Amino acid sequence: MAARKTTKKPNVSAEELKTYYRDMLLIRRFEEKAGQLYGMGLIGGFCHLYIGQEAVVVGLEAAAQEGDKRITSYRDHGHMLACGMDPNGVMAELTGREGGYSRGKGGSMHMFSKEKHFYGGHGIVGAQVPLGAGLAFADKYLENGRVTFAYFGDGAANQGQIYETFNMAALWDLPVIFVIENNQYAMGTAQKRSTSTPELYTRGAAFGIPGEAVDGMDVLAVKEASEKATAHCRSGKGPYILEVKTYRYRGHSMSDPAKYRTREEVQRMREERDPIEQVRALLLTGDHATEDDLKAIDKEIKDIVNASAEFAKNSPEPALEELWTDIYADAAE
Repeated sequence: MAARKTTKKPNVSAEELKTYYRDMLLIRRFEEKAGQLYGMGLIGGFCHLYIGQEAVVVGLEAAAQEGDKRITSYRDHGHMLACGMDPNGVMAELTGREGGYSRGKGGSMHMFSKEKHFYGGHGIVGAQVPLGAGLAFADKYLENGRVTFAYFGDGAANQGQIYETFNMAALWDLPVIFVIENNQYAMGTAQKRSTSTPELYTRGAAFGIPGEAVDGMDVLAVKEASEKATAHCRSGKGPYILEVKTYRYRGHSMSDPAKYRTREEVQRMREERDPIEQVRALLLTGDHATEDDLKAIDKEIKDIVNASAEFAKNSPEPALEELWTDIYADAAE
């Protein structure tokens, strides 16, 4: 594919730009493989793909520090990979295998990693947001300078518990960034048909929470906004709202034919706004990488993803006694 022409000048180093390209490509190829495995019947239940939204979590993670926490909804595979969770463990969990992060018992929506401070995808719309505020409350109590990223979508932005959480977070000056991943269609209804407020980040104004909207198809714009938001929270000024305007290419889940929008609309977004292609263009036109360099990265990523699929297929299903583990917290911890 020929490089797109661009006049943009990245405000990051060539190595950082390659890292963002690689991280977004890993999410894209992983999700494509997950979609294949779902079609083969190897992934059961629900499966919500992140294809098209890669710049959101990669840009936000670029400003994260060790010990920062993240919690999100069910469209969560990209968040896992972006914070450094092992693709093998993620894919094995998707297929319900023992080698998965939740030993095959959680599936797509319920994976956790204490090591990476990833506190799950959650299946109930908006339910993770109060939990995210709780994580931030713990950090404020411990005075450890950490920040929590609490992700939710444009559909969840109309849920009542979101605003109860905004109120408490503002009262207690919690170090939490409320990230609204606005992919414009929620489960299948356009934002203009379901939401009275065109700018969702302004929902925090009633509680005195500052915020801004950012182009979620531009990883560098997201990174810049994330740096501003994390600095706000780390300085003790309380919560911040980022409305990251993005676009998912697939339906809400694998079972959604997405008939509420046209194929032409999706194709136009792919051709004109794709977040990975934008970074690819920056790398090539800025002489930061050659076509061969990017082909090598693509091959490396495909090898990692294919290996994760093989690991998942070869991992055994959970033993029956596994049903009785992880019920209670370890008192020693």
